[in-house]
Amino acid sequence: MSHPTDTVLVTVRARTDLGKTRDHNEDAFLVADLTSRTVDITTGGSHGVGERGTLFLVADGMGGAAAGELASSMAADLIFRHLIESWSGETDLSSESFAGHLRAAVEHANERIHLYSKEHPDVRGMGTTVTVGGVLHSSLYLAQVGDSRAYLVRGGVATQLTKDQSLMQRLVDAGELTEAEAEQSERRNIILQALGPDAKIRVDLTWQDLLRGDTLVICSDGLSGQVKREEFGQLVQELPDLDALCARLIAIANERGGPDNITVVAVRFDGDGLPEAEVNAEVGYHAFPSGEHESAEIPALTPEPPEPAREAPVPPPPQTAPASDAPPPVPTRRSGSPATIAAVGGVILLVLLALYLLLKR
Repeated sequence: MSHPTDTVLVTVRARTDLGKTRDHNEDAFLVADLTSRTVDITTGGSHGVGERGTLFLVADGMGGAAAGELASSMAADLIFRHLIESWSGETDLSSESFAGHLRAAVEHANERIHLYSKEHPDVRGMGTTVTVGGVLHSSLYLAQVGDSRAYLVRGGVATQLTKDQSLMQRLVDAGELTEAEAEQSERRNIILQALGPDAKIRVDLTWQDLLRGDTLVICSDGLSGQVKREEFGQLVQELPDLDALCARLIAIANERGGPDNITVVAVRFDGDGLPEAEVNAEVGYHAFPSGEHESAEIPALTPEPPEPAREAPVPPPPQTAPASDAPPPVPTRRSGSPATIAAVGGVILLVLLALYLLLKR
């Protein structure tokens, strides 16, 4: 067992790419040291995880024109700033406290993006997925809304740590579809939640104990939709250099059509603060014990046409003079999937489920 004073080391690399079919990038990623409050620790060698942890984030914006890009950028900025303001002064540094702050930061980002969208008609309906990974001591905590994924590769085997908040995942969970069938479905892009469209969300909060040599991959669906889970494990084994790994993953997605923006954050864990690798150590989806939002209803979201007609494109906000009610962007690189969604009532989900089952018969 590791001692609290032992060091957990992280090596991080991240890349984003436009893909082959989109004309702008609506993804965003962020990597930050929450102890030193340093953003973008993706260069050089390994970094020690401080007493307040390290943050990894991928957001995949949607909404057309500049709206998706704005939503993903705001999500990254708002989550980081909320953690700096709330977690930095926290005296309770337990895992429960850390996980609670991650959840609260995502909920705060949703509230602000939703309010901004309501107050600015040109970007009304904008939204973004977000998958936030936070490492504290020897454990990883994940807060997710949408379908951007997190995989952990251990011993050459990739395991998906997150569950897509999507129609297809719900059908898989109900036993109506296999994972292979869901991956091929024309409805695989229907997600049930995103930051922004609705005032309330349910954050999926999970955790995973880490071992030396583990590799975390967080990515937008522009990558996970083109690269199979087994291939992540194989490529991590073949390419120990994380720069080369990120480049190869993006190249494969583009070779297979690059239908969406592609973003990947790759993290390798090491150091005396982590136990030695074990062949039979448990890896998987582990819900963090908290009943606060477990029964909340997830609203249904359906994609709009990919290129909605607009009188004029909405330009992104100036970097030097952001709107007074939108926080200035942190130095994060942007990207994203231009697929757009619009919030609809929960009844739409029920209709889709009923139609799907009827057609299947």
